[in-house]
Amino acid sequence: MTTLDLRKLRAFVYVAEERHFGRAAERLFVAQPALSQTIKALEAQIGVQLLDRSTRRVDLTPAGARLLERAHGILDAIDDAVAEARRIDAGEQGSLRLGFIGSASFGLMPALARAVGDALPLLQLDLTGDLLSPEVAARLADGSLDVGVLRPFDLAPGVSSRVLRSEPLVAALPTGHPAASGPVVLGDLADEPFISYQARASAMASALVAACRAAGFTPMIRTEVRETATLVAFVASGQGVALVPQGVAHLQIPGVEYVPLADEVTIDLIAAWRTDAPATVERVVDRLVELANPAGT
Repeated sequence: MTTLDLRKLRAFVYVAEERHFGRAAERLFVAQPALSQTIKALEAQIGVQLLDRSTRRVDLTPAGARLLERAHGILDAIDDAVAEARRIDAGEQGSLRLGFIGSASFGLMPALARAVGDALPLLQLDLTGDLLSPEVAARLADGSLDVGVLRPFDLAPGVSSRVLRSEPLVAALPTGHPAASGPVVLGDLADEPFISYQARASAMASALVAACRAAGFTPMIRTEVRETATLVAFVASGQGVALVPQGVAHLQIPGVEYVPLADEVTIDLIAAWRTDAPATVERVVDRLVELANPAGT
């Protein structure tokens, strides 16, 4: 098996294309005698005459013509492979598995998908949405996600996090509710039935109880749901009221009004990622921070 020196092969291609040692030497930024020796060394290595030097013009032998044809493809493939490796190392190409909670589905994640598609068209985003924070944390821990968007949660070793934004909670009220003109004094909802996320699996369920107790009452939970869209749909049907992160207001369902609270209550939204994740993670997290905190807000 013959191992070819790519430098020699590329030198041969330049000479074959130019049919002239002098012009090929200029392209390669080498002296002509050195180039001539390189070609002779290549011919000696493979045991084949590649160039016909019997005339003033450099011509290819039949073997040289065939090698030139194959060499173009070989060198192009190597150049492409090197460029691809550099793009992957720079975080510009590859794939990234990103999971996110339901309340981030409306506004932030669609904006991220658009922004990444524009800035990193060779990066494939594998998105899994409508998860609960414990599920995102578990998938980061077992390696089935590279990046997660979730509420503050105990994260496994080897997982880093960064706050994206502190998000105000708003009241989701049925259209026509007496408090819909807002802002809502949370204590005024003490006698209302609440639609809540599942208490054992959602950071928002804990945030609801904490906010209501700070306002002087314990919320009466009528229904617990898993998905944000289901929660809002239940409010729209008149079955109760809810507290949701402000970003959920991007989900427009007839029959629901999103009303700010008189006394602001916030909950953090964080990005978390495996420290052994692909290089592109840092770029995606930076973009998430920019999108979560647009200029002027």
